[in-house]
Amino acid sequence: MEIFVIVIFAIGYLLIALEHPIKINKSASAILTGVICWTIYAVIAHDSIDHIGEQLNEHLGEISAILFFLMGAMTIVELIDAYQGFRLITDRITTKDPKKLMWVICTVTFFLSALLDNLTTSIVMVSLIRKLVPNKKMRLFFAGMIVIAANAGGAWSPIGDVTTTMLWIGGQISAPNIVKTLIIPSIICMVIPLVYLQFTLKGELGHAGSHDHSKQTSHGHPHKEIRGSRFMLFLGIAGLVSVPVFKTLTHLPPYLGMLLALGVLWVASELINPDMDEAQKRPYTAAGALARIDVPSVLFFLGILLAVSALESMEILHHFATFLETAIGDNRIIITLIGILSSIVDNVPLVAASMGMYSMETYPPDHMIWEYLAYCAGTGGSILIIGSAAGVAVMGMEKIDFIWYLKKISLLAMLGYFAGAIVYLAIYPYFYAH
Repeated sequence: MEIFVIVIFAIGYLLIALEHPIKINKSASAILTGVICWTIYAVIAHDSIDHIGEQLNEHLGEISAILFFLMGAMTIVELIDAYQGFRLITDRITTKDPKKLMWVICTVTFFLSALLDNLTTSIVMVSLIRKLVPNKKMRLFFAGMIVIAANAGGAWSPIGDVTTTMLWIGGQISAPNIVKTLIIPSIICMVIPLVYLQFTLKGELGHAGSHDHSKQTSHGHPHKEIRGSRFMLFLGIAGLVSVPVFKTLTHLPPYLGMLLALGVLWVASELINPDMDEAQKRPYTAAGALARIDVPSVLFFLGILLAVSALESMEILHHFATFLETAIGDNRIIITLIGILSSIVDNVPLVAASMGMYSMETYPPDHMIWEYLAYCAGTGGSILIIGSAAGVAVMGMEKIDFIWYLKKISLLAMLGYFAGAIVYLAIYPYFYAH
């Protein structure tokens, strides 16, 4: 049975990778893969169907939390964009040099990701580069670097990446220590690809004529001053920043904080232009923004997470982790491999399996193994476009081809990943000694 499911997962993964040559939307392949994996598990497994149903419901709760978080973030970003809020930022970035702009965008992404989270930050920053980089080919490089910078920025913050958050909530790491020990390796992880691009990046941001499209709203209306532009930008950013604060204060899931922020923006968008009739007002309300979000990419995320949850429920991931421990033995090598594997399989169940595999009695809080796991699982997902939530969101928004990312960005991400890993392993004894 396990072999069947692994084969189906591999075929589904291949279909997603070959989306453009075979002309089948990746969302369709992902959903079919997820449903078929669970169907095989239900039909062939010796467990009772009630037990399998309980497992599915449990996973669906976790998946739904991620999907509602994603939809809320995308809607807020679309709403800010409808009011041309991002123009207040983009108009202040005047450089026409792609290399300088790349440094600016990646630095902002890195620190914003630690403050919000890598998924939300990626959505915000891709919306920004659409205004700043009209040239589609050049914009794809920026989008790829946003994925690397967002994942690197999320790894060293307890609220920046879902896997770091899992380890923080589980008690494996403490917030001050993870910031202190991982910020330097995470910076290295982002800087190495940027330095490489300084010597290899060629092309222009786009002609002035094509840059004029930034003076249009996301729904294609020509630019005119819109009432409440500055207000909606600050309210939207405040809403996104309030999500980790909400989680810390209430201990409720982050998606509830995101939906709270969306609700506040929705009310504000309805009240901000009272003189408009319903038809005029609709593009500037959350209802209009919801109609513009990329639903297929949300469904793609659903399919991928369903497939991975089937592998987790059948304990395939756990068996694989145990096999690694027996075959290799060195935990540093195992966790480095887990990081690379997280670019193929979602890092959440991999970290969950690792948390179950290593006892906290053997490896106490803030042990090297937990910190290194946070770094590797957080940044390793950048190696492939579907290896992280940030990558999946960017892939959906910019329609990035899996093979293009593999050819152009994967090597850069891997260079950064290994450079950061080497730096962490080199400086950890210093932190441990002090």
